[in-house]
Amino acid sequence: MRWKLKPEPNSQITLKLAQELGVERTIAKLLVNRGIETFDQAKTFFRPSLSDLHNPFLMKDMDKAVARIEKAISAGENILVYGDYDVDGTTSVSLLSSYLKTLQPTIATYIPDRYAEGYGISYKGIDYAEDNDITLIIALDCGIKAIDKVEYANQKNIDFIICDHHRPGDKIPEAIAVLDPKRIDCEYPYKELCGCGVGFKLIQALASERNQTIDNLVEYLDLVATAIAADIVPITGENRVLAYFGLQVINQHPRNGIKALIQQLKKTTLTITDVVFTIAPRINAAGRIKHGNYAVELLTEMDFDTAVKFASEIEQNNTDRKALDKNITIEALQQIKENKEQHNFSTVVYAENWHKGVIGIVASRLIETYYKPTLVFTKSGDKLAASARSVKGFDVYNALEQCSEFLEQFGGHKYAAGLTLKEENYQNFKSKFEEVVKNTLPEELRTPEISIDAEINLLDVTPKFYRILKQLEPYGPQNMKPVFMASGLRDNGYGKKVGEDKTHLKLAIFEGSNQKTYNAIGFNMGDKYPLTTNANSFKAAFCLDENTWNGNTSIQLLLKDIQEE
Repeated sequence: MRWKLKPEPNSQITLKLAQELGVERTIAKLLVNRGIETFDQAKTFFRPSLSDLHNPFLMKDMDKAVARIEKAISAGENILVYGDYDVDGTTSVSLLSSYLKTLQPTIATYIPDRYAEGYGISYKGIDYAEDNDITLIIALDCGIKAIDKVEYANQKNIDFIICDHHRPGDKIPEAIAVLDPKRIDCEYPYKELCGCGVGFKLIQALASERNQTIDNLVEYLDLVATAIAADIVPITGENRVLAYFGLQVINQHPRNGIKALIQQLKKTTLTITDVVFTIAPRINAAGRIKHGNYAVELLTEMDFDTAVKFASEIEQNNTDRKALDKNITIEALQQIKENKEQHNFSTVVYAENWHKGVIGIVASRLIETYYKPTLVFTKSGDKLAASARSVKGFDVYNALEQCSEFLEQFGGHKYAAGLTLKEENYQNFKSKFEEVVKNTLPEELRTPEISIDAEINLLDVTPKFYRILKQLEPYGPQNMKPVFMASGLRDNGYGKKVGEDKTHLKLAIFEGSNQKTYNAIGFNMGDKYPLTTNANSFKAAFCLDENTWNGNTSIQLLLKDIQEE
């Protein structure tokens, strides 16, 4: 692990903010490093308000989208709400279809089959619309590059509204409206919405035409928060507001589908991390193992008992998914060794029988072993399909763009992308991708980095300090849970390796002459145990967390790494 201490922010700004807020300088430093430098900015950050959300009509083409939907509602047209099969897509479809059904009944939904149709808008989906006399398709979380598909729909007199958040190509589809804050010609103030976020802006605009306020739409925010968490978008600006209030809905009045998913959990209050690791994988499992329609059925079900039945089926999908990704990861690691590719600059693996629904998860697993940009391929029809995952600081989308001569199509973000290619182009692509990564991945990005917010004394870790830290939530990209560093630490002699296979590390730490002990836990850090024995002095990188045991709650150190001094 490579430790990197964030640079000290401007001391005058930090001191002034600390005085105005009445907080320790460490807290002020955390805020300034997040771009929060004034009392008013801190107030907006600590006290999110729905009134902070932007006017949806600032988004390019929003007026056109609303006008076309209003026309369809007035004329009683059949409307198809179309979305991708992942969490962002299925929550988007659930959100928009639920809202539109409060306005008129002739609303249908469509999620493409992950295997028969693949990602994005499909010809089959458009044919389905034609066969069912649908004259307007609203696509969510996909479509920004669907030039040919939208043209195909136009020829059938089917209109398209696209709500996407992915990077556009050189050309925008000839749709009635294309809502995408990442359009170069879109001046919407916040660029980092997820697909469900763009869908929410659309219902916000529709609601404003009906004299509804944002308060009428709060019930939909559990879907938006789930999508924000799952899609790993920055939790800043509007996303912070949407996630903050969405988590309140999840914890207080969740829709039946989410309530059914979380009823087995022992936690009383869910965080964004719980959404990422508990709710999102289960919603995703439907599209990975069976079909994304099952997720939409769950998330729009009005009867709780039926939702529980759907949730039980999806739980089985998730169990199947775990077994698949574990087995495929083992096979992929073996392939890397057999091909003697452990020391390549990139990881690219392929087997035609790997389940397409879990190759993205497998790519992430491989990065845990070989820290490098990774692609996992499988057979998909007559082509090969892959999921790409990247390492911190490396733009895998740009890397794929440099290999586009070998690709049929690709799309995605800086850290995650999907692509297809012809089988005969696989080796050429693999060689080219390796060359691109070799030439563009800086040496320092080839080792996992722990970004440390501040060095502190353990004496600073007080209940008040922790209470203020908690108010930085919800955590996520660009507002990650603070990581601290402390030096001159020793274990009191009761440290040990714990867990069934002794892979975890449990310590009772004291600092220098301060004899107060602090409990610490390091998951998968059992191999670091020798550094803490024989009264050895060490330094630690850690987050702060609460631990409840036998009804008593205390602050503990959640270790990220330890190093000898």
